[in-house]
Amino acid sequence: MAVTRSVAKKAVRRPDPMEVFVWEGTDKRGTKMKGEQPAKNANLVRADLRRQGITPTVVKPKPKPLFGSAGKRVTPRDIAIISRQLATMMKSGVPIVQGLEIIGGGQKNPRAKDLVNDIRSDIESGSSLYEALGKHPVQFDELYRNLVKAGESAGVLETVLDTIASYKENIESLKGKIKKALFYPATVIAVAILVSAILLVFVVPQFQQVFQSFGADLPAFTKMIIAASDFMIAWWWLVLLVVAGSIAGMLFMFKRSEKFQHFVDRFMLKLPVVGQILHNSAIARFARTLAVTFKAGVPLVEALDIVAGATGNQVYTQAVHRIRDDVAVGYQLNMAMKQVNLFPHMVIQMTAIGEEAGALDAMLFKVAEFYEEEVNNAVDALSSLLEPLIMIFIGGIVGCMVIGMYLPIFKLAAAI
Repeated sequence: MAVTRSVAKKAVRRPDPMEVFVWEGTDKRGTKMKGEQPAKNANLVRADLRRQGITPTVVKPKPKPLFGSAGKRVTPRDIAIISRQLATMMKSGVPIVQGLEIIGGGQKNPRAKDLVNDIRSDIESGSSLYEALGKHPVQFDELYRNLVKAGESAGVLETVLDTIASYKENIESLKGKIKKALFYPATVIAVAILVSAILLVFVVPQFQQVFQSFGADLPAFTKMIIAASDFMIAWWWLVLLVVAGSIAGMLFMFKRSEKFQHFVDRFMLKLPVVGQILHNSAIARFARTLAVTFKAGVPLVEALDIVAGATGNQVYTQAVHRIRDDVAVGYQLNMAMKQVNLFPHMVIQMTAIGEEAGALDAMLFKVAEFYEEEVNNAVDALSSLLEPLIMIFIGGIVGCMVIGMYLPIFKLAAAI
């Protein structure tokens, strides 16, 4: 029995981990060559090079980085590129293990290379792609893994991977537009605060010395600016500490408290212009994510559970949870969407048409495209609108301080 168990253990033993080797050698013409190659050991690298007509002179393991793993983090855009490359290779008839080996060898980011090589090693040892991705939940979220699982079950993995790649590219593009829409107002506020602080700390004290030599009573507006300047000079460290502490505290609360996230997201949705962009963005992400999951064969209730976390807004996340619960007890999707009072009439009607025609995924894709275009146009319009507003806002702040500083001079000139 003990012998049988030891044999079984050897049978399921994982293959040796791959290691990257650097090599140097000469070809048949005597030309010096060098490169990198993943392999289980140096002898396999030498044998492979000789098969290619290269005489190896140096084969050694690639040196490890001095401080941890080198390279940038693996971004969702990197995952989209890897997904599309793998889908293309599988459609061309390349086996998945060989495809991952090719993709890993072409990665410039060491972390992305290690990620692809780890997945390939797991598949070589007998794991499915879904199981291999499950060991990397940060890079491959629940939505990605469930779509891959559905694709493997239906035997259409390459089609699903191509769909995932398109989905991630569209979602990342949408996220970029939202960040751009929020970046402009934040930049205006930051620049206004910085300009005000510079004027109060460095410029106003120079005028204050001149005013003291006058010995005359200063206008109330000028006194207010001087008082603000004195406060900034004396307590600048406290102001900086309060601002930094407030930002850090809000970020901490936003990550840890769902109630605070819900409050912030609801507040952002009520903002003029920006709020409408966020509404349209959430609807576009909801529609595209649900269309992709439903098209891949994921049951509607399970798909809605996955979609809830992909809307990017706690208000919509809770609304999608309500929709899921209603659909689970027999409601049609369009009726459940109507009950939450968040989705426009057009979205509900197109969903109803899609359900009746048996083409829900196609209708949802059209909804997503429409609202993504709305977001794109709104961000472009906001950018054009904010450029002159930035100049007016900052110019107004600087102008008020200049007027406050010159009022005593005008008053003195009038008295003379």
